[in-house]
Amino acid sequence: MCIQVGCIHREGRSCVRYKCSLINTIQEVLRQRPGWVEVKDDGEWDFNWCDVSWLRENFDHTYMEEHVRICHFRNHYELTRKNLMVKNLKRHRKILDRESGRLEASKCDFFPRTFELPSEYHLFVEEFKKSPGSTWIMKPVARSQGKGIFLFRKLKDIMDWKKDGSRTEEQKDEAQVESYVAQRYIENPYLIGGGCKWQMQQLRRYLTAKHGAETVDELFKDIDNIFIRSLQSVQKVIINDKHCFELYGYDILLDQDLKPWLIEVNASPSLTASSQEDYSMKYSLLEDTLHIVDMEGRLSGREKRVGGFDLMWNDGPVFREDTSLETLDSSCYTANTHLGCVNDRKKQLRQFLKPLPGQKKM
Repeated sequence: MCIQVGCIHREGRSCVRYKCSLINTIQEVLRQRPGWVEVKDDGEWDFNWCDVSWLRENFDHTYMEEHVRICHFRNHYELTRKNLMVKNLKRHRKILDRESGRLEASKCDFFPRTFELPSEYHLFVEEFKKSPGSTWIMKPVARSQGKGIFLFRKLKDIMDWKKDGSRTEEQKDEAQVESYVAQRYIENPYLIGGGCKWQMQQLRRYLTAKHGAETVDELFKDIDNIFIRSLQSVQKVIINDKHCFELYGYDILLDQDLKPWLIEVNASPSLTASSQEDYSMKYSLLEDTLHIVDMEGRLSGREKRVGGFDLMWNDGPVFREDTSLETLDSSCYTANTHLGCVNDRKKQLRQFLKPLPGQKKM
């Protein structure tokens, strides 16, 4: 999922100077993009694919001209830190309950019961005692790649957090306690052949053959709902900077009832390929991300899709088959997506990606 703030249609640039701090598929995509030139060291750049540590250290001290783009929002962590994601989703659900009713709020019930420790330890204990013997999972809020995660079924396994939570503020300053989230573990995941890496189209075909088209259509609508609602939950808190865009990686788990659960959102999803098929998928994903960012000024701003991406604005999709863009309002939450459908990506891209002067058609 690529998120960009600002106008798509603008004057293009025949030469794009880029910097990239990562050595994986994105580096290869950038090097092979016509008209893009890599800048080393302290050279001036138009586009920067950086890691989040560079962002923290340099963003506020870097002057950026109008056309410059960088691959993270300044406070991306409002969605990508485990505790803040849940905090924002809970707040969004309360707002929906108050303004639109319980039925609308229930559409945000796609994340497991979650508590931040040590600050919400007592609330967690109340919930834990309602289902004794159930499995919970502990995750450090600021780590990634599965580091520091463990499962537990007994409160004694996490007594250290209770002790830390009872410290005075002065004691906490002396030895800062690392925050964790305690999350209800999904014990009945939907498994296929032990687990594996598939393209979304393959998964959709498999599920359709096993459960029928109608059931799978509903499943993918539910997944669309997760994308839209989670983004809406941070819409007013993410710093809206025209220089920024983001490629988020969503971790979604299906249970045996085909209910999708949002586990977490990654600010830096893995772009290192594990196989040739994985490489092709990630290469196309990153190419389409750069098409959307559109440093070359190819897009008109009227596009409905770009490669494998569906486009949407604010509270809903750019379009629906039965509705023009002008009639959409803030009550429109239903995405009209091709998520998981067969998509002739190259043909779709040729329809609107006009070549720049001196360049060949795609």
